[in-house]
Amino acid sequence: MSMDQNSRKGIVKELTEFLTKGNAHATFEDACADISVRHLNQHVPDLPYTVWQLAEHIRIAQWDIVEFCINPEHQSPKWPDEYWPAPEATVDEAGWQQTLTHIKQDRDRFIELLQDPNQDLLAPLPHGTGQTLLREAFLIADHAAYHTGQIILVRRLLKDWE
Repeated sequence: MSMDQNSRKGIVKELTEFLTKGNAHATFEDACADISVRHLNQHVPDLPYTVWQLAEHIRIAQWDIVEFCINPEHQSPKWPDEYWPAPEATVDEAGWQQTLTHIKQDRDRFIELLQDPNQDLLAPLPHGTGQTLLREAFLIADHAAYHTGQIILVRRLLKDWE
């Protein structure tokens, strides 16, 4: 099933906003802004991850989805181990900035793919098992929103969120 170009443009505009704006919640960028570097690697009781580990998980999963959409030969990381940094892994300021940069770059690559008028948002990807670009856009946005909420929760527990 395909759609007319006006409908497609409208849907791509909505998907782009869904991927980049908070609408009903804080954006990923807002959730990560102005965090104290000392809190990036700090655990809170009864939670298995740090702020950076959550952000790095978002990066890995989003990268995997984007690569899957672009490259039919892509091999996904092993679930769940390779989708998360090691429990004891830490990051410094440079590594944190690199994680944030890669998340934005991969999101931008996916948005460019969505904006390509030659891409049918509803057509199953030939190398997939029924996935479409529309479904993958929802998956990226939903996954990032879920973990963005967790980042805010961890920051609140660390008293690093207003």
